[in-house]
Amino acid sequence: MIVVTRLNGSGFAVNPDLVERIQETPDTTLIMVDGAKYIVRESMAEVIDRIAAYRARIVTMAYGTDLPNTRNATGPQPTLAAVAPLRTQDGGR
Repeated sequence: MIVVTRLNGSGFAVNPDLVERIQETPDTTLIMVDGAKYIVRESMAEVIDRIAAYRARIVTMAYGTDLPNTRNATGPQPTLAAVAPLRTQDGGR
C-alpha cells in the first residue's frame, strides 16, 4: 500500500496495483480499476515515485535484501530457476 493525502489533509492508503490511471488536471486524480476516483495533494510524479518505491520494496523483500543496499549491492545476486530444455521435433533424440 502507498499513503497519499486527500485535499483536506487526511491521509489514506491505496493499493497501487489497482491504480489504472493518474491524471493531473490540475489536481492529481487517481483512477482505480473499479472506476473510483481519488483527488490527492501529491503530484503525479510523487505518486509514480511512491508506486515505484513500493514495487522495489516488494521485490527486495522477496530476495531478502535491504532497500538501502540494493542500488550498489556487491553481494550475491539472485539466480533464476533452472529451465528444462525444449523437446526437439525428433522427440529429443
